[in-house]
Amino acid sequence: MPTFTLTAFDKNGETLLNETFEADNEEEAKKIGEQKLREHNCYDKTHRCTTSSGKLILFHR
Repeated sequence: MPTFTLTAFDKNGETLLNETFEADNEEEAKKIGEQKLREHNCYDKTHRCTTSSGKLILFHR
């Protein structure tokens, strides 16, 4: 199962969220990532979700 990394930042550069999780595919990873962002109140913060190979699948600035 592929591994994905989700990271969210505050405007001052502080890391608010840094989690690694597994998903069956990129679409599922996007859904899981968005859910985790909402749970941690980071959905409106700068965030990114990448694959283990470095591919960017979710980004907000």
